[in-house]
This record gives sequence, C-alpha cells and structure tokens, in this order.
Amino acid sequence: MAFTVSLPFDSRLAADDLTGSRAHVRGLARAGILTEDECASVLSALDAVEVELLNETFVFVSSDEDIHTAVERRVTEIAGPAGAKLHTGRSRNDQVATDLRLFTKREIGVVIDKTLAMQRVLLDRAQEVGEAAVPGYTHLQRAQPVLLAHHLLAHGWALSRDIDRLIDARRRLDVSPLGAGALAGSSLPLDPAATAEDLGFADVFANSLDAVSDRDFVAESLFDLALLGVHLSRLAEEIILWSTDEFGFLGLADAYSTGSSMLPQKKNPDIAELTRGKTGRLIGNLTGLLATLKALPLAYNRDLQEDKEPLFDSLDTVVLALGAMTGLLASSTFRLDVMAEAANAATAAATDLAEWLVSNGTPFRDAHAIVGALVRKSLDEGIALRELVASSPELGPDAVFLVDPGIAVTRRTTPGGGGPEPVAAQLKAFATRIAADEARN
Repeated sequence: MAFTVSLPFDSRLAADDLTGSRAHVRGLARAGILTEDECASVLSALDAVEVELLNETFVFVSSDEDIHTAVERRVTEIAGPAGAKLHTGRSRNDQVATDLRLFTKREIGVVIDKTLAMQRVLLDRAQEVGEAAVPGYTHLQRAQPVLLAHHLLAHGWALSRDIDRLIDARRRLDVSPLGAGALAGSSLPLDPAATAEDLGFADVFANSLDAVSDRDFVAESLFDLALLGVHLSRLAEEIILWSTDEFGFLGLADAYSTGSSMLPQKKNPDIAELTRGKTGRLIGNLTGLLATLKALPLAYNRDLQEDKEPLFDSLDTVVLALGAMTGLLASSTFRLDVMAEAANAATAAATDLAEWLVSNGTPFRDAHAIVGALVRKSLDEGIALRELVASSPELGPDAVFLVDPGIAVTRRTTPGGGGPEPVAAQLKAFATRIAADEARN
C-alpha cells in the first residue's frame, strides 16, 4: 500500500473528480440507470463531500488508495445504496483520465495568465526606457548597439510563442475520455458525447483504448512548460550577468534579492539563479515521463500513475517562477548611463562603417577587411578609431559621423530591427499581440 498509494498527490484532483462524477451521475440518470431520486441523492452526497474537502473535515481511511476511491466511499456512506451506483459504467481508467484533462485544461489557463502578466511588465519597461541603448551581444561579445526596449521585447516575443503552444496544447487535450470505461466502453446505454458536453469538453474520444491510455497531453504540457522555463532561464542568466559589477547594467531591488550570510556587501540575484536552476527540474519532468510512456502496451497500465507528480511539479514551478521573475523585472533599476557608455563604444560602429562602404560600391568582403584592419590598428596601437576613419582613403571625413555616440543604433532601420523606428512599430505590435492572447485565453 505504501508503494502503490497515490492519495498524497492525486488528492489535488478532488475538485475535478467531483465535477466528473456529477456529470457521470447526470448521464446515468439520462440513461435511466439512476432514478430521479437516486440522482438527486448522489448529487447531494457529492456536494456534501465537496464541503468536507473544502473545510478539511473529510476523514480519509487506510483503504483510500486514491482520491477517486475516497470520494466514492464517502458518497456511498452518505447516500447509501444509491451511492453504491456512482461507479456504474465507469472505471478508474476513464475517471482519472477525465479528471486530469479537466485539471490540466484549467491550470494551463493559469500559466498563460501569469505569462501575460510578465509580458505586460516587459512592455511597460520597454516603453519606460524610451530610446536608451544597450550593447547587443553574440557569443557574449559586444556586437552592435540596439535599443534596450528591443532587447526586452526579444524575451517578450519568446513568451508569446510559449502562450501559443500552451493554447494549442489545451485545444488538443480538450477531449473527454469519460465513457471509455476500463478500455472497451460499456454495454449500458451511456452517451459519452452528452457527458462531454456537460463537462465543457470540445470533443469526445473516438477510441476507448486510446482514451484511457493517452497521456500525450501531459507530455505536451510538460514540454511547453519546460521550454517556457528555458526562456525564463535565459532571461534569468542575463539578469545575473547584468547585475554584476563587471556589467553594471542592472540594480536589483532589496525585496527581490538576498544578502550573504558572511559578506555584508553582497546583493545576490537568488530569484534569477533559482529560476535558472529549477529549469533543470522542468526538463527532467518531461524526460522522465517520456521514459515512462515509451514502452507501455495498450491500454491502461499502472505506470500512468506517474504522470501526475511531474505535471503538478512543473505547473507549480513555472507559476512561482513567473510570479517571482515578474516582480524582479518590475522592481529592478536599469542603469541607462552605464548601458549607453558601453553601447556607444566606437567599435560598435564597425558594421555601419562597412555598410557605408557597401552603399558606395565596395564589395562587402572588401569593406569588412578594410574596417577590420582599422579596428585592429586602433586596438593594437591605441589610436582612436575616429582618427583612423578620418584618415582612411576609403572612408575619410564623410564617414566620421558614424562613430559618434548614439549614431550606430539609429541606423538599424529595417523592419524588426533594433533602432528607434522599427522598435516603435514593434512596441505597438507587441501590445496588440498581448491583447489578442488575453482574448484567446
């Protein structure tokens, strides 16, 4: 019993089990299997069980292997012989599959709400910083300057894809398994389609074997949550880097950082570090479930009991991480002066110098070599790049303005780019996308 019991974790499905049981009872009544009085008695007993669970007065006994048997036992105690008919035409196989789909369908909506709240903060901060610039990086080396708003929205668009995946996963899981029985349906005159409609499912199962054994929706949800975690982890890594003295781009609020037990001067980015660390759990939950599913024959096997703990853990972890990271982002201070100094380094204009040559007829590879030689000479000999550009026969005084502070970022003009004009359009598009996703959820 200690090895097989699932009650300590599947009790979380109690509300969904009651919902599914009520729909099943109404279906039994429609089929004439329960009389009107019996139906009313069992529904009343289910209501009483709900009150006991909410008030934490429900008494579990040693024979309660899971929440499903616990509820059925208590309903029978309350309703008597009518309660003993609750499980007619139903198996725990289709019962638990129904409960878990109801649960996942609802909880995905919670994750989407939390993700939308984080996107709102990213949008607010992007609008707040205006045309402040920050170095853009490749290989963690400074590449070209972009607006800070552009950088923040890059994370926001990744979250939009996460929302899209979650909505799509929810659409696919919106199928009722109730009525599939243990594996083969029933000889009783049940109407799975009517029960599905009663429960608010968009569709009903087509194959009873598949209905009780399918956990694609759990695996898909775990993947979506893991990838959402990866996106949060990437943002967390940048927060960790940007808040170091070496970068100095970001100041953490006291409420969203911690001190050291030994070092009085420390302000540690623990929320970001834990977000980065907990993403490993999200990935592990996904791979663990896939390993469980990979060799299961049809139909139901008890291995499927192992679907709930990873799903519950991933949902809880992502919801907590989203809330904490949203608060961290909202309360952090961007050190725009430090960012601007880094973004305005003369070498950040190297690509613009090469593109200036290209616009005047120089093949790009030749232009790349010319500018690269000037940058190398500037670094090796300590000569200002501005001076070398002015004296360059290929560039000359007409190109010197390109290395002036604040110029390079303004030259990112193509749609979706990191300059002021495309970012202004992107801000509007991102706000529109958030509103559309809010309407879809």
